[in-house]
Amino acid sequence: VQLLLQMNPYHVDSLLQLSDVCRMQEDQEMARDLIERALYSLECAFHPVFSLTSGTCRLDYRRPENRAFFLALFKHLMFLEKRGCPRTALEFCKLILSLDPEDDPLCVLLLIDFLSLRAREYSFLTRLFQEWESHRNLSQLPNFAFSVPLAYFFLSQQEERPELERSQARERAARLIQLALIMFPSVLMPLLDHCSVQPDARVASHPFFGLNAQISQSPALNQLTSLYVGRTHALWKDPAVMAWLEPHAHEVLRMVDAQDALVQEAEHKRKIRYQSAPRNIYRHIILSEMKEATAALPLEVTSQPVMGFDPLPPLDSIVSYTRPERTSHPSNESTLSLFFRSLLPNFNLQGDIPHDGDDEARAAQDLNQGVNRLMAAMRDMLANIQFQEPPREDNPEGDGDWD
Repeated sequence: VQLLLQMNPYHVDSLLQLSDVCRMQEDQEMARDLIERALYSLECAFHPVFSLTSGTCRLDYRRPENRAFFLALFKHLMFLEKRGCPRTALEFCKLILSLDPEDDPLCVLLLIDFLSLRAREYSFLTRLFQEWESHRNLSQLPNFAFSVPLAYFFLSQQEERPELERSQARERAARLIQLALIMFPSVLMPLLDHCSVQPDARVASHPFFGLNAQISQSPALNQLTSLYVGRTHALWKDPAVMAWLEPHAHEVLRMVDAQDALVQEAEHKRKIRYQSAPRNIYRHIILSEMKEATAALPLEVTSQPVMGFDPLPPLDSIVSYTRPERTSHPSNESTLSLFFRSLLPNFNLQGDIPHDGDDEARAAQDLNQGVNRLMAAMRDMLANIQFQEPPREDNPEGDGDWD
């Protein structure tokens, strides 16, 4: 590792891979240093008009040259979050999303709600949900379905806010958490289990929140719910949050027993949607390394090698550089011909230049003909060279063995 860092200290892909190796060896300081070094190397290559703060610069993840920047930023924000800097990590998450907000190649939308709650940026999370819900359907993601009402609940607990805003926040939180429990009933029991909270008899015995809710859901939805529970369960351990969640769970059970239309509609949506997860969600789960979600990855993802510097590359990658094709050389070339080819790579003794009528082909043919004439002259010269033996001096003592 030291030799590699000395020979190529700023090779970005090597730095990303070595960072993963150091992290697996529990050398967190070295792993962070390698990621910061990769970011410095990438920053030195910024175009003068490329601005991180404008929010208008875009990078295409399909190009391999751009992927290292996405991955280095993602790994850096994960280190920041673990070091207790959620606000800074949130800003890096916004940066990654701004580079490609439509495709979101690393699917940071599955992470931005958690960082917003950790950083106590509740207003930002609710505003993002309101502005993007119409065209991105954020409510169909379990993390937004549960995190947004939790953000409204925290807003309602802020005493410095006017009473009207707090009342509106409580109403929105109640409405959204009930919709989340109806749409994703498989989240409640694992969430309570991670929080070491024992549900009451009515919730524990009802089949709507029971084991069947987790078994009957599709693998893609199971990955999303497992990722959310494993990542954000610590935010739900607050006794005030559990006291707020309990009556809404009972209200949802009442709606289920009454066969409310919302319950049937949500069940229909779960059967139609979430058939398979897109590739960016798999990439996010691999990078996040949440064991609850990683265990639910399909076989076609876990059976293929995954590199830390380019996990699950896009299937429609854009190759910017192509390797030039090698020209086929005749196998019966003489030593002299190989010598000229080492000096002139385009030299061809056979003169098989395609006659396509353009100037370059004619120029190449004239060059080959000139070299052929030169070789013929050299062959004649070499053929006329006669080697004579050096004159031998008379040995008066006659031939004999050397001492």
